[in-house]
Amino acid sequence: MAIRNLSNLQAPKKANEKKKRVGRGMGSGMGKTSTRGHKGQGSRSGSSLMRGFEGGQMPLHRRLPKRGFTNIFRVEYQVLGLDRISEVVAADAANADLTLDRIIALGLLRKKNALLKVLANGEIKSAVKVHAHKFSAAAKEAIEKAGGQAIVIA
Repeated sequence: MAIRNLSNLQAPKKANEKKKRVGRGMGSGMGKTSTRGHKGQGSRSGSSLMRGFEGGQMPLHRRLPKRGFTNIFRVEYQVLGLDRISEVVAADAANADLTLDRIIALGLLRKKNALLKVLANGEIKSAVKVHAHKFSAAAKEAIEKAGGQAIVIA
């Protein structure tokens, strides 16, 4: 790539093109119908078509099949595995009481207002008090077996 200096500067493409001015007489090449053509829907004033309109043909969004079911009452949880909890506790023993604010501060939870579910991914060996909105049965059992507590936030 060539070194850029004042002798080889160039304006970006189309930077120096003039704006299309329509309806300024026959000599401009864009007079009379002002590039709208003759008659038809697009030639009239106030004409605007809906997004996706295909000239009366069935639009693509209606031609494609509708599949599946979307449950509007679905509750989504951010998940946190026991392996991540045990890493944090092993690094610093002060993290034995993991409240939701502490979990967010440690960067274990991506979204601040998300609901948290603890899953039994990995093992936990130290006693930890974990606060979460939901626990899997295996995770709750593993935490309690290690001498900790699984506290459900309402």
